[in-house]
Amino acid sequence: MPLSFATLTEFYEAPFDTLIDVRSPAEYAEDHVPGAISLPALSNEERTRVGTIYTQESPFRARKIGAALVARNVAAHLEGPLAEKDGGWQPLVYCWRGGQRSGAFASILSQIGWRTQTVEGGYRTYRRLVAGMLHETALPHRLILLDGNTGSAKTEFLELLAVRGVQVVDLEGLAAHRGSLFGAVTGGQPSQKAFESALAEAFTRADPARPVVVEAESSKIGELLVPPSVWAAMRAAPAIRIVASLRARARYLARAYADITADRELLASTLDQLIPYQGRAQVEAWQAMAAVGDDVSLAGELMARHYDPRYEKWRSGHDREVLAEVEAGTLDGDDLERAADRIADAVSGWQVRSQ
Repeated sequence: MPLSFATLTEFYEAPFDTLIDVRSPAEYAEDHVPGAISLPALSNEERTRVGTIYTQESPFRARKIGAALVARNVAAHLEGPLAEKDGGWQPLVYCWRGGQRSGAFASILSQIGWRTQTVEGGYRTYRRLVAGMLHETALPHRLILLDGNTGSAKTEFLELLAVRGVQVVDLEGLAAHRGSLFGAVTGGQPSQKAFESALAEAFTRADPARPVVVEAESSKIGELLVPPSVWAAMRAAPAIRIVASLRARARYLARAYADITADRELLASTLDQLIPYQGRAQVEAWQAMAAVGDDVSLAGELMARHYDPRYEKWRSGHDREVLAEVEAGTLDGDDLERAADRIADAVSGWQVRSQ
């Protein structure tokens, strides 16, 4: 009998050894339950072929051809990634809507002797739970924003806070983007659905009784939108503000974005995108700095003339409680560690006061 899940917590804590996504590779690539492995019952091409036969020729013929294809593919999985599974292995299988693909796959595994179960409603059930959490209901978590101008090492501070036992959710890390024009990372961003899956898992596993620190962001990170429930919680959250000099931030930014400055052609083309905002003459001056490798001066100029004014404008539009302002010194070595300690203390103090 298929397993039914009413919450994401139930889904994540279901008693199984391996979660198997038997949808096509393209469906899996767009989004999947975190931790699921891909063992497709049909390839992308096979799924298209069977669907075409179903709609244009005969449902019966499509099911017959589909069954043969699924049997061959399951056989390949049994001889490959499942070859070493012992008799006590317990898999949980899902497809798009808990229908024929997962049913056929699970039936073969069950006949072998494995205690195999499927998910009622398949991926669509999971996706409804994610959408319900991030789009339809208020988050139960209390957020604290880690604020600070560009180059304030906010992402690194999140890592340092996590080491200190503070609950954090790294929005930029989950979105695979550093949140600015220069923020692209190797490999590109996930789909919107995959981003939401990662967010839903992160917040589901976080304790609502303790604060969660997230970086202050706009409602869009690269090409991805922060879901409404998370955005509403961020707008209502107090902030801890990191303070550092322009020089310290410029030096830090030059280190943090070394991958961008190493590719001079990419850096030049990215700078060109600022012409509508800063004018050709200003961008040409920045291009000259980039051409001679003066990355620290370039970072300082970009922050002073472009990013800091925009950040201040954004901040002025949000009437937000500031729990603490933390001086971060050089944004290097011991200064980072000491500042992280003070931020963690501010988080702990707010938790005590708000209980």
